[in-house]
Amino acid sequence: MKKLLYFIIVVSFIDTFIQLPIITPYAKSLGASNILTGAIVAVYSLTNMFGNIVGGHWIDKYGRKRMLFIGMISVTVILLLYPLAATGMQLFIIRLLHGLAGGFLIPSAFAYVGDQTRVGSRGKAMAFTGAAIGIAAIVGPAVGGALAARGQIEYVFLFVAGLFFMTSFLVLRYLEESFISRDRSKVHVKHFIPLLKNPLLLQASLAAFALMISNGTLAFALPLKVEAIGLDTSATGALLSTFGIMAIIVFLTPINRIYDRAQPLTLVGAGILLIGSSMLFLSYITEFWLGILTMIVYGIGFALVFPSMNRMVAESSTQTDRGKAYGIFYAFFSLGVVAGSSISGAIAEWWGIPFVFTAMVMLVVCAILFVIDRIKKSKRHEC
Repeated sequence: MKKLLYFIIVVSFIDTFIQLPIITPYAKSLGASNILTGAIVAVYSLTNMFGNIVGGHWIDKYGRKRMLFIGMISVTVILLLYPLAATGMQLFIIRLLHGLAGGFLIPSAFAYVGDQTRVGSRGKAMAFTGAAIGIAAIVGPAVGGALAARGQIEYVFLFVAGLFFMTSFLVLRYLEESFISRDRSKVHVKHFIPLLKNPLLLQASLAAFALMISNGTLAFALPLKVEAIGLDTSATGALLSTFGIMAIIVFLTPINRIYDRAQPLTLVGAGILLIGSSMLFLSYITEFWLGILTMIVYGIGFALVFPSMNRMVAESSTQTDRGKAYGIFYAFFSLGVVAGSSISGAIAEWWGIPFVFTAMVMLVVCAILFVIDRIKKSKRHEC
């Protein structure tokens, strides 16, 4: 069942990554203005954040399998609406609905993984989920870009809809429910409050926000940096692929034993510092090979952070509230996606130092994580 879960995670993230190269030109082809196009790109992550939170509650109340299946079928139907869009505003509404429905998928899948793994092996299991996302990040844009280059943007949505429909059948036929509350009256929205006060979940959520801030900075500023040093867009793709491949190497090789042997907060802190260092170095690179080395550092940092913070979420929750915990966590993820590119754009416009600013953000977040840990330990001693 774990292998099926990893496949579900690949499919769920392909839905996001495959649209990266095509959604802007598709919006433009429908006559959307620059402002509306920006809103079309951003609204998915904004509504995905609300879908994460609402879905997290329902996942605990009605079960992982049911909500995963409903999310899959809903996304399938919404994907079929994309080729029918005739105006930019219609596309905006479709993206809004897509983000809401898609918000159910990832918390469901990760709650499943958390339920299915033992405490001592969660780090390695979360490394495999990271590898699944890495595969989606490499395959998705390549397939989407290839179809779009042939003038077949509509086929991208039909392809993903078919993939989701097939996966929905696999969920219904082969996935066994890992947890469903026997007394649904005890699963209440008010149970979000203790989770929001949980230091471990708060640390994981801040790490997710920081990680996606750095990703947003890469998405916005890396193409500009590549152009500034006299390279073409293929160099941007090569640099982004380098970090993804490096992360997958760490996730899938014996190096992944580190996730169960070291404390997750230690790995998260080290990873965020590496990411911050790579952001700083990117400001000053003048050669392509220096960019490759920098993205290797970024990839190692990403690889240390992602499984570790997911392990922190699993260990900060129980079966009865794990859906809500992952809903909160991935809401911070979505918020980081929105904030990353927009803040980087503003900093680039005002001061021209998006990478330096992001490096400073990484340093501040790392400090906050360890301050929270210190406060948590001091309260424990007082008790």
